[in-house]
Amino acid sequence: MYEMKPEYYTGIKEIDQEHARLFELAQETHELLTDDMLLDKTDSLIHLISELINYTRTHFAHEEDYQRSIGYPDIDSHIALHRKFEDKLMEFDFDSLGDDFTSQNETTEELLGFLTTWLITHIMQVDMLYVKFKK
Repeated sequence: MYEMKPEYYTGIKEIDQEHARLFELAQETHELLTDDMLLDKTDSLIHLISELINYTRTHFAHEEDYQRSIGYPDIDSHIALHRKFEDKLMEFDFDSLGDDFTSQNETTEELLGFLTTWLITHIMQVDMLYVKFKK
């Protein structure tokens, strides 16, 4: 359901691989959300959020290093968008959900919506700018 589509490719191998992994994390989130056999998703969600935050930071560092290497003039605004994304991820408070399975599902849905919308919009409208700059 959530996957890299041809229009999301930047042509930069490492960046594209990392974007693909972010889509995989979105797919994992979706699978967790629709897993009717697993009622208490707290531990899995906390693990997924931790992996997402850590992987995102790694990806952003690689992307920002790449932008520096090509002398991308809008790097500061790009970095600011990355920090806003990280800040938003930190707002998802799964620790406080406890055994409230309804809240777990709602929070997971909210995370999935945020992640996929941000990722697609960011790649198509922001990342493609430095791809065009390179050419």
